[in-house]
Amino acid sequence: MAHDNNDLGHGHSTAAWSAVIVAILGVTLLTLGVCLPDSAITIVGSIVTVISFFVGPVLAKLGYGVAGKN
Repeated sequence: MAHDNNDLGHGHSTAAWSAVIVAILGVTLLTLGVCLPDSAITIVGSIVTVISFFVGPVLAKLGYGVAGKN
């Protein structure tokens, strides 16, 4: 099997891991808010989940992505 030396390291960066961890936290809060019928936890979970969409790209532009300096 041939090895591809052009591997971009998909997901192997601080930016990617941070985005995934924030998304997991948001979905966990959202799930708890739905299961415990608590609208405040549901709203916070929704906000955290939406924020997670922006965490990865912002950190990547700050240099914490695969092609970054860190």
